[in-house]
Amino acid sequence: MAFGLSPRHALELPLEEFTPEAFLVMATEAAEMLGWNIGPQSPSGFVAYTRFSFSSYSEEVKVEIQGNRVLLKSTCTGNQLTDWGKNKRNLNDLISTFGSLKNSYSEEDIERKYRVLQESFPSDEAAHLPASPLTTKDKLTDFLSIFRPVEGYFVTPIIIILNLAVFVGMVSTGVHFMIPESEDLVKWGANFRPVTMEGEWWRLLTCCFLHIGVLHLLMNLYALLHIGLLVEPYLGKTRFLAAYLLSGITASLTSLYWHEFTVSAGASGAIFGMYGVFLAMLTTNLIEKAARKTMLTSISIFVGYNLLNGLKGGIDNAAHIGGLISGLVIGYAFFPSLIKPKALNLKYATVGMLMVLVTCTSFVVFSRIPRDMGQYTEKMNKFQSLESMALEVYQLPEGTPKEELLSELKNRGIYYWNENLKVLAEIDSLDLPSELTLRNAKLKTYCQLRIKSYALLCKAVEEDTQAYESQIGAYDEQIEDLIADLSGKERE
Repeated sequence: MAFGLSPRHALELPLEEFTPEAFLVMATEAAEMLGWNIGPQSPSGFVAYTRFSFSSYSEEVKVEIQGNRVLLKSTCTGNQLTDWGKNKRNLNDLISTFGSLKNSYSEEDIERKYRVLQESFPSDEAAHLPASPLTTKDKLTDFLSIFRPVEGYFVTPIIIILNLAVFVGMVSTGVHFMIPESEDLVKWGANFRPVTMEGEWWRLLTCCFLHIGVLHLLMNLYALLHIGLLVEPYLGKTRFLAAYLLSGITASLTSLYWHEFTVSAGASGAIFGMYGVFLAMLTTNLIEKAARKTMLTSISIFVGYNLLNGLKGGIDNAAHIGGLISGLVIGYAFFPSLIKPKALNLKYATVGMLMVLVTCTSFVVFSRIPRDMGQYTEKMNKFQSLESMALEVYQLPEGTPKEELLSELKNRGIYYWNENLKVLAEIDSLDLPSELTLRNAKLKTYCQLRIKSYALLCKAVEEDTQAYESQIGAYDEQIEDLIADLSGKERE
């Protein structure tokens, strides 16, 4: 059983009595007998892909002749962490089938079949096997190589490092590493409609580098590492970075439009965007046909599973869908410049066009999002300010003169509680989520109880009596229950 990023199993065998031509012919025949799809071929070997089934994840099997030895390697094409022995079984099946063919062909048969194979070789008769979509993963030789920028894998490790750095910064300032508070996420730049819509547009981007706990971070970085290794070699630095940032912003816009009162954070929207880019590429001829068919199946299953999983609570599926769709658009937009790699003007023009498109889309989305949440936040700030002034009566020192105490209770306490009822009446006119409407009704009850309590306190002071203590205590009990309910905590 193999573990790791795209689990694999490799074997090295001697050519023994076989010529390279004979081994290549029989190995190809064996792969076809196993029902595998033959991909890139050359005089030095070939790449094949197993069929997707309950017993296979559509693994990539590479056969490469190196001098007098043959390297066999089977690699998972999906995101799984373990192969449950499938890669080892693939190589054993290939060797077993090859063995059954040892005495099946004459030298004339070998020569004839090799001439047929030559028709599939690159025109320049390249000595080395053509690269496959999984080739870049060979650059990850150890754990530290994940963070080391190299050719074909340059932007991805930088993004990984940035996400890790932001998380370390959050935790070092006291943010919980498993379940951070919403207030902490907003403070660090999460996407939250009430504040994003009030001019803090930068949150559409910063939220893509925040994560809601270490598990959220690790899952996203694993998915980013996988798709980065697949896509960045094709896109290059500029296109990859542009696609990641633009799909991330679009994902944040979708979340902002869909969710009224949700704190959104995470790189998953941008990562879904990169999967969308790759899906678009897999429907074109940019990638070799056999690899394209296999990768399209494994990537589609991964995306579909995660979208279905996102239907359960606590997952921002709106951002996932927004990122995926934007990634598809970006992937198709990049196609003309990808088939003309030397046309730099076309590449940069495409990136500029996409930036303009995302900017214009942002303006349209912002114009259609109700701004009632922003008004709600402003009015709640006013409510809290008035509440603080109304509660100042409890800070009066013992022995405060009767006239001053009555003035504080009537002219400040009761007055400000009534002012807060007016604020809550204004909030009632806003288009708000049902949970905020219910909260507003509870706040009205809270203010009314405060007014009743203050009125009895005034009577107690005026009459210099303790006759109302039980009634005041009953009001205070109800007030404490409401405060606990509003804060989501049980009374101690």
